Amino acid sequence: MADGLGGHAQGREASEYVLRGLLADYYATPDTWGAFKALDMVLQSLNRWVFAHHQSQRPPAGMATTLSALLLRGDRYFVAHVGDSRIYRFRQGHLLRLTQDHVWEHPELENVLARAVGLDETLRVDYGDGALLPADCFLICSDGVWSSLGDQRLCDVLQRHPDPQEAASRMTSLALESGSQDNCTALIVRVDVVQSPGLDVRGQALSRLPIPPRWRAGEVLDGLCVDRLLHESRVTLLYLGHWIQSGQRCVIKTLQAGCDPLEAAALLHEEWLARRVVDAAFPQVIPAPERSALYYLMTWHEGATLGQWLQLGRHFTSTEVVDVGISLLRGLAVLHRLNILHRDIKPENIHWGVDGRIRILDLGVAVSDGHSLREINNPGTPSYMAPELFAGAAASVQSDLYACAVTLYQSLTRKFPYGEIEAFQHPRFSDPMVPTRYRPDIPAWLELVLLKGVAREPSARFETAEEFILALERGAHGNLRVPRKTPWMQRDPQRGWKLLLLFSLLLNFMLGYLLSTR
Repeated sequence: MADGLGGHAQGREASEYVLRGLLADYYATPDTWGAFKALDMVLQSLNRWVFAHHQSQRPPAGMATTLSALLLRGDRYFVAHVGDSRIYRFRQGHLLRLTQDHVWEHPELENVLARAVGLDETLRVDYGDGALLPADCFLICSDGVWSSLGDQRLCDVLQRHPDPQEAASRMTSLALESGSQDNCTALIVRVDVVQSPGLDVRGQALSRLPIPPRWRAGEVLDGLCVDRLLHESRVTLLYLGHWIQSGQRCVIKTLQAGCDPLEAAALLHEEWLARRVVDAAFPQVIPAPERSALYYLMTWHEGATLGQWLQLGRHFTSTEVVDVGISLLRGLAVLHRLNILHRDIKPENIHWGVDGRIRILDLGVAVSDGHSLREINNPGTPSYMAPELFAGAAASVQSDLYACAVTLYQSLTRKFPYGEIEAFQHPRFSDPMVPTRYRPDIPAWLELVLLKGVAREPSARFETAEEFILALERGAHGNLRVPRKTPWMQRDPQRGWKLLLLFSLLLNFMLGYLLSTR
């Protein structure tokens, strides 16, 4: 609901533009964006346009509007609000106001808005969310309704009129009968069914498919022929197959026999993410016809992973590593723009095709705030995990970039900047080993880039994949400044204070001894 400011000449145009823009642009945002990110990106853009438009008028005509938006997504509701309209939740006979009025609290400034879309160059929006329950009702109403009726009468109407249309009509009629001279609008939404968390309706249907038995070469299913097993992990199986009719090759990904429903949901979540990453830096999902078992299909590309090349003893040159790094980071930038974190960047998940293209593999533990599974908790491979992850911090863009830098470091040196870390270890990070210790031929500028990429503190690393790419592209012409050694007290403050305390005790003991001998 948008209610144009009455004192502004173009309030109606502002409210109509904002509502139409929100409805059109929100559904154009990636599905992988969370609700708050998508709403904020759209609303900030609309606010800039409305503010710039009314500023361009001579004299400024004035365009501003309130906005109260309710979004139902999965098993949760989301609220975005600015202005003096209100959003209420009616549950089990109780009415709860979910928004605050943005008006100046002053006797002479009664009903004067402090915030509205288009009122200022910078828009501050109130966001909120909560769990949905069946039979929940949500009321969005303008100030002409709530100021005339009050919360108690609004609650009474909702209790007496279970039909949303009848309740909304009754509210506006009562507001007008009470003498309201303002805009009287009421919208009511009733929740009949709540979608289960995690997978969408299609995903829930696919999750009921049986896990196939282990396939042998030559077996046929759903028009596909299995050629050979490509890779096997504790949970998943990768097969190379081809379509019998066309001969086109594809990769078939499925689960090991005996996997539980959570792992099935994780596989479908991976497919959901992969469908939305449409870029040459990733294998693409192939639409499958009616499936008789739980699997999904990806495009097949000849080549080998960086991990396989390292096992074969290949030594990469600095130029090759820079080229790989730029391609890898461009793929990561695509993920991060979609608000997806890979969380398991390592040489085994970087494919170097015979066509020369770098592709990022395996979104099995990737997450996005737009569609994440609470059951997915695998943080990745320890030697590539950023130091803050061992302290319990959540994965971030910086932790993905750290793993990318470790991958490039290892490709050059065949070593890890902080040494290899096992799954059971709780490592302590000091300064990373300079890569020129293992490869003296590495250019100084590339060493600085790698040291910045694997810095212990997230604030000392690259902020974005684009910044990392720029440092690699500029090469020797860049102006990176990376300290080779962290100050001793900063490396281990606790040890420093302990030594200082020990020195103080020894000094006091000596002074006491000297005084006692006089």
